Amino acid sequence: MSQTRIRLVCLPHAGGSASFYFPLSRALTPAVDVLAVQYPGRQDRRGEPNIDSIPGLADQIFEAIRHLDDQPLALFGHSMGAVLAYEIALRMQDAGLPGPVRLFASGRRAPSHDREERLHLATDTELLAEVRRLGGSPAALLADPDVREMIMPAIRSDYHAVEKYRWAPGRKLSCPVTVLTGDSDPRVSVEEAAAWEEHTTGLTELQVFPGGHFFLADQSTRVTGLLADRLTGQHVGAAREARI
Repeated sequence: MSQTRIRLVCLPHAGGSASFYFPLSRALTPAVDVLAVQYPGRQDRRGEPNIDSIPGLADQIFEAIRHLDDQPLALFGHSMGAVLAYEIALRMQDAGLPGPVRLFASGRRAPSHDREERLHLATDTELLAEVRRLGGSPAALLADPDVREMIMPAIRSDYHAVEKYRWAPGRKLSCPVTVLTGDSDPRVSVEEAAAWEEHTTGLTELQVFPGGHFFLADQSTRVTGLLADRLTGQHVGAAREARI
């Protein structure tokens, strides 16, 4: 096992917050140093303006983590967070910095697989119905009018950012990429998840779990085990696809 502790920077989904990753942090500590990113406009950063573009948000996060060079660094992003992780990794390469030792792309199709989506233009009722369908937020919270009023601006801003994002061809990562997806995710097909291999010259593996868009909550023990295995150096080589 590697004796060097790895830092894992975790990036939430659209409308999500850093607290989503607290269970993962508890499970991986102390073997892995887990940092969960808090986007502007929510929880303790609620007073800050939302950022409604992936490049703009990636720039801010990159500037915040670029000097964290005392430990090897890996990136984990779920859904919108996976796109951010990819863009941050590209910025690390462009700046001549050591790239992430591994990128974990969870619950998101490959950047090259665009879809025309317009949920950011939907009514609050329609947008909340989609959030409920995917299961990203507790139903009790979404039922509270005060909570809905508080979180809707961040949800809409994030959906605008990820739906307007377009991949720029011609650039590839060099780090290994581990792709995690649910076998019944209505937002991502297994084929779209497998296409992440087009975006790196490093090894790519695809791990398919039972479940929908938020399979990582239902399969938390298995997901945590996978991350611990990859991040502590116990995994040798890379499988093309595994169904867990």
